[in-house]
Amino acid sequence: MVTFARLVAGRRSKFIVLGIWLLTLGALGPLIGTFESKQQNEPSSFLPGSAESVAVLEASREFRSAEGTDAIVVFSREGGLTTADKRAIADVQASLEENPPDGVRAPRPPVYAENGNAALLVVPIVSGGDEQVLIDAVDSIRETVQEAAPPGLDAKVTGPAGFSADASAAFEGINSTLLLATALLVFVLLVAIYRSPIFWALPLLSVFFAEGLVRGLGSLLVDAGVVINGQTGGILLVLVFGAGTDYALLLTARYREELGRHEDKYEAMRIALRQAGPGIVASAATVVAALLCLSFASVSSTAGLGPVGAMGVAIAALAMLTVLPALLLIGGRRAFWPIVPRFGHETSERRRDVWSRLGGWIDRRHRPVWIATTLGLGVLALGTLTLDDNLTTANAFRGDIESVAGQKLVEQSFPAGASAPTEILVTDPKVVDAVIAAAEQAPQLAEVGRAETGPAGTLFTVTLTEDPFSEQGFAQIPPLRDELRAAGGDAVLVGGATAEEHDLRKAVERDTKLLVPLVLLVVLLILALLLRAVVAPLMLMATVVLSFFAALGASLLLFHAFADFPGEDPSYPLFAFIFLVALGVDYNIFLMARVREEAMERPTREAMLKGLAVTGGVITSAGVVLAGTFAVLAVLPLVALTQIGITVALGVLLDTFVVRSILVPALTFELGEHTWWPSALGHRRAKP
Repeated sequence: MVTFARLVAGRRSKFIVLGIWLLTLGALGPLIGTFESKQQNEPSSFLPGSAESVAVLEASREFRSAEGTDAIVVFSREGGLTTADKRAIADVQASLEENPPDGVRAPRPPVYAENGNAALLVVPIVSGGDEQVLIDAVDSIRETVQEAAPPGLDAKVTGPAGFSADASAAFEGINSTLLLATALLVFVLLVAIYRSPIFWALPLLSVFFAEGLVRGLGSLLVDAGVVINGQTGGILLVLVFGAGTDYALLLTARYREELGRHEDKYEAMRIALRQAGPGIVASAATVVAALLCLSFASVSSTAGLGPVGAMGVAIAALAMLTVLPALLLIGGRRAFWPIVPRFGHETSERRRDVWSRLGGWIDRRHRPVWIATTLGLGVLALGTLTLDDNLTTANAFRGDIESVAGQKLVEQSFPAGASAPTEILVTDPKVVDAVIAAAEQAPQLAEVGRAETGPAGTLFTVTLTEDPFSEQGFAQIPPLRDELRAAGGDAVLVGGATAEEHDLRKAVERDTKLLVPLVLLVVLLILALLLRAVVAPLMLMATVVLSFFAALGASLLLFHAFADFPGEDPSYPLFAFIFLVALGVDYNIFLMARVREEAMERPTREAMLKGLAVTGGVITSAGVVLAGTFAVLAVLPLVALTQIGITVALGVLLDTFVVRSILVPALTFELGEHTWWPSALGHRRAKP
């Protein structure tokens, strides 16, 4: 770190550092602008390749009837469709046949409900994998329908194409919305923390450097085969802003401290990099390692977040250790105006005094403090009992969504599964008749469609009795597979939109069981290497896990009390765990690394008092910034991202103000010198 500090914090090298960054961003310029367009938001793109529904999806492309994605236009009028309504349906069909929008194929004949209240018009869309073609086609169909519909006729576009278009449209502009909201929030927080109308521009500009490089490299990762969706892109941006601003605060705090001790700003920066740099690197390495564990996920979107998120945090740390020092040196002491750090003046005594008093208060009553704090967090954790993974494609949006409203209209007059038929593929021609007969008797099915023969076997569609985009619909897939396989053996494969989401949920469940212990093990090993102990890492991991459950429980209670969300996404606990454990350990690293440094020269009790005093203010500021950036996810129209943002923000605040500020110091006071067991430091201090 000594050599690195000299290279970065030099009179000429600061300009070289900025030049290298500018040249790199310029070279990646064309890729930076394509990051959003390369994201995949089709649910089928997230599935593991081994999923049964993926095999059906790939095989179905060889059948003529399976060409394209169906948009289901539902027409409904309470009391029965009128002659004018039927004429309008015919006009829509004729218009789409004679002047089809790009990607739209000729509609199939309309199907009228037995009660006479509704009709369905199936319109195939062939997008060639281009999401924008699908969105534009659905929009054109909706315009055609609304122009033709007479007053009183309720007409909506739903089905697989409608849901896919609405999901893709929800992700449109997600990065620009997040970028604006996050940048504005970070600006406000930096001005509040440093009380300077100038300084905020330096860390914010450094974050923008990092964000640009991340987007460019993210495009390269997509080209290499990594799956990135809108959710990953949004989380990535928040990670870069949150982690980057945190690292900026840590470095700047040490730099300001050294400016009071050294007249030469270059010397002050070199010392700041040597002292704060290892903590920033260790923190970033922990988050990177935790995120890379996601690469082992079977769900493609989760696996994609691993390398992309790790890359984002690593680049954020690199930018704060290179670009930010260069900008700070160019700005000089005047960048902190009006509170300019002067040589020979201590700038943080008042803030340290607050944390010193808190440390002394905890020390005098550390046992009741850690017991009461643990019990309080445990009570909040009881809220996890209300977890309900009822969030599905049909209720994943905030606000009114046409495809969701259309599905409700379908259910009123047709079998609920009519908007998204399930596909049955039979690869052995000898068992086709037996499988069809079993399907006709299956209690999960309302209708069985006509069979079609193709290169992969025989394909036919069936209609579920339940909403195909609901938990009840997903639950029908396993027994349906069992009953059809009882007739046709392994030659029977069940696919379609409902089966795809069922397979996705099962994959998320498997990933959670794998990734949670893996992340815990990786982070524990990193802590053990960093602190060169066993007791301290175990204690820190226990507090972080407790903090996670408390944050999850408190968030769920808030959701049920104030938000009335329909449920939680199946991946919600996993994502919340990854971020809260990785980011929560971050602050413990900042604190305990300093405590260990102090413990080399003084007893652990005094080391904790000193460590808490010198790190309390900056870590708290960093926690507030990180919580604020994740809370920005709540501005998006997707329930899952809103829930993740609120939970991580609440968890970071709990970790900052309760776990790291109160619980960890109290436990360290309780353990005393045993904190560092079995290291040489622990043995030496443990002697009388």
